[in-house]
Amino acid sequence: MKTPLLFRGTGTALVTPFTTDGMVDDRALRALVEFQIRAGVEALLPTGTTGESATLSEDEQEIVVAIVAEQTRGRVPVIAGAGSNSTSKAISLSRRMLSAGADGILSVAPYYNKPTQEGYFQHYESIVEAIDGPIIVYNVPGRTASNIEAETTLRIAEDLPTVAGIKEASGNFTQIMEILRRRPSGFGVWSGDDSITLPLVALGADGVVSVVSNEAPRKFSNMVRLCLDGKFEKAAKLHNDLLPLMNFNFVESSPIPVKCALAMMGMIKEKCRLPLVPMSAKHRPRLRAILKELDLV
Repeated sequence: MKTPLLFRGTGTALVTPFTTDGMVDDRALRALVEFQIRAGVEALLPTGTTGESATLSEDEQEIVVAIVAEQTRGRVPVIAGAGSNSTSKAISLSRRMLSAGADGILSVAPYYNKPTQEGYFQHYESIVEAIDGPIIVYNVPGRTASNIEAETTLRIAEDLPTVAGIKEASGNFTQIMEILRRRPSGFGVWSGDDSITLPLVALGADGVVSVVSNEAPRKFSNMVRLCLDGKFEKAAKLHNDLLPLMNFNFVESSPIPVKCALAMMGMIKEKCRLPLVPMSAKHRPRLRAILKELDLV
């Protein structure tokens, strides 16, 4: 039996707030969780790319997920990033995140070692066989340097029952449309790119795993719900309002801009871990102007 859809709408790829000395900021993280839930997002996804998982230890990832799960108190699903380019490490990390309170796992395609399509399938098959919890596959060729092709995604969807769906950030509309056209019932497809969420939902996608909802959760989640309800004219207005921020969130490597924005909003300290550094001075005036236009500062 296929795992039920984990959420429909907006799932926020949460940043990980740090203190000035670089430790996980418990207070800011809890406040961010409350900000998201009260604004109406449908899921929270800590310890992913936006959460700087690459520079978090496994112990820190477990701490972050435990804080988010405790603060969420079951109000929305918590889907923890737990991917690796080592299958055994992905299994170990997934088990830890589920034990920490996650309701499911977001598992990025193995990066750097560039598996074949068969390698991708066996990677996810091994995780499915080893853990007791739902999995969302994350395809992001811009980060991993390799692509999970539509045929492989569809094979995973058909053959691995606890894979609940895919976060598709390939930007390849032909590929995503093929997945949407042929996916089995109950297999979710979520946009991995904020700016193309509207057209993908129009084509049948179930929502988005979002960066911009860190800053503008109410407006963006409203936009996605309007799309899911088929009210595209109203949704387009919100989409166009948010588009400058969606785009500017990637003017430097994510999550540098979104952390700068949240610091301008007074929600977190502007602290990333090396090799990520604070946003350059030349981009700050434009970011502040965008936030002001959206009444976020």
